[in-house]
Amino acid sequence: MTTTIPTRPDVNAPHATRSRGPGWRNPRLLLGVLLVAASVVLGARLLAAADDSVGVWSVARDLPAGAAVDQGDLVRRQVRFPDSETANGYLAAGDDPPEAAILNRPVSAGELLPRAALAERTGPDLLEVPISVAADDLPATVRQGSVVDVWVTPKVPASGGSGPRAVRVLTDVVVVAVPRTSDGFAPQASRQVIVGVPVARSDDLATALGGMADGRVVIARKG
Repeated sequence: MTTTIPTRPDVNAPHATRSRGPGWRNPRLLLGVLLVAASVVLGARLLAAADDSVGVWSVARDLPAGAAVDQGDLVRRQVRFPDSETANGYLAAGDDPPEAAILNRPVSAGELLPRAALAERTGPDLLEVPISVAADDLPATVRQGSVVDVWVTPKVPASGGSGPRAVRVLTDVVVVAVPRTSDGFAPQASRQVIVGVPVARSDDLATALGGMADGRVVIARKG
């Protein structure tokens, strides 16, 4: 008869351990969660920034000073401005051009339409008179709405040997527009000023225009 002697377990053998999934306190798992959260926040901010644009009107074609502006001359554009103050300087796409608006300077195709370039058309009781004046004889403060006097110094000296004496040919006329060239950095020897002369004073124009044709024109701003 054969006797089997049971073997004793090796007390020094390592015990089997069951693998465990990573817990919430695992540094790599926490790092991954933080990276995902940061990506979501960054993506949301980028989307918000992409939508931070303003609809404004641009000009569809070249328009000269004095041209009327209507809806057919405008094209909507989405533009991102550095701040709201800069954006407010242009006509928003949600706003229609003022009725009977005209331009006080030329604008080029594709140019954003500044609010400052729009002027109201003068009423039927005014005659618009363009005056060419040397840049040095036009105060820099003269702009649309200014009230001015127009003086002329004759080229021919008065009789008696005295020097030429300036004559005021138009009094208290309103500046309708001071058109500017498209190149604002180019020096200008002369400027054009458009003034509004009341129809009731239209008889004064013959003398005024005759004097301006033969003398040096100077514009004096009053208000």
